[in-house]
Amino acid sequence: MNLDLLTSSYDYLLPKELIASHPAHPADSAKLLVYDRKTDTIAHSVFSKILDFIPNDCSIFLNDTKVIKARIFGHKRSGGKIELLLDKPIADDRFVVYIRGKVGIDTILDFNNDLQAKVIALNEDGSRIVEFFKNDAKIDFARLIVLLETLGHVPLPPYIQRADTKEDVTEYQSLFAKVEGAVAAPTASLHFTPELLANLKERFDTFTLTLHVGAGTFKPVDCDKIEEHQIHSELFNIPQDAASALESSKPVLAIGTTVTRTIEFFHKTCKRSGECDIFLHPHNTPKRVNHLLTNFHLPKSTLIMLVSSFIGREKTLEIYDEAIRNNYRFYSYGDTILIL
Repeated sequence: MNLDLLTSSYDYLLPKELIASHPAHPADSAKLLVYDRKTDTIAHSVFSKILDFIPNDCSIFLNDTKVIKARIFGHKRSGGKIELLLDKPIADDRFVVYIRGKVGIDTILDFNNDLQAKVIALNEDGSRIVEFFKNDAKIDFARLIVLLETLGHVPLPPYIQRADTKEDVTEYQSLFAKVEGAVAAPTASLHFTPELLANLKERFDTFTLTLHVGAGTFKPVDCDKIEEHQIHSELFNIPQDAASALESSKPVLAIGTTVTRTIEFFHKTCKRSGECDIFLHPHNTPKRVNHLLTNFHLPKSTLIMLVSSFIGREKTLEIYDEAIRNNYRFYSYGDTILIL
């Protein structure tokens, strides 16, 4: 069996103290590991110097999705406490959610400010479909976002084992976040300061697209063979100017795995909007993205497999070992790797 197709081949041991529970301050003081594929060399630097490494002829693509306060706490009419994490809206003002607590179809969940949710369906992947009501009137996504701004909590990833704080409202959000809908941040973007972002835009052609990062980004690959994994889907939109740039021959630097998936889905399907469900791995490699900036990801996750689609599984694990030896901080609030 080809090891690249085995989920177990993407495992590694990470000391718990290297899981970042808070971001670097300032944001661009995070470490930056630069891997050059042409020379097969690794350089250690800091994020504030990233412009020194980006090839001059690149177009830069950023994800302008905005994280919403998607985690809310309430109780069932029977009295049991529950935690609900919004994933995404679907047709007819219904929503895919994840609920911590046992619920059945037609269960009514009560939250503060007269917000209720009714469970409509139970999905095989553990998610639920619900409708939301305010004072018994069904509400749509736009109205729900307004309510969540008051009721909700920043949906920190499960490996950040602390309650969210007022600092997370800004720190778990990119400087260019604009379109509300994500329940997880495009974390490679979190390292830009206003000055560094301005310098990036001055030196390079930059474009934004939108992919609303869903809770499925944290879903582990729980089958033995990665090709049997059902990748999650996420809503996306690519503006015309970004699409035109992607149709050119100019090299592309994707700021994050979410941007990479969106661009590669567009390159494969020519669709500028809809649901993106592309699964990149060593046997399904990128065709349009030339360079990648990303964080360090969970073992046996689709994201470490995506990194492996650029540089191979063995090189990815080698670089991760190098990062661990050099005390890089891992996951959403951690340090970065630039693949050239």
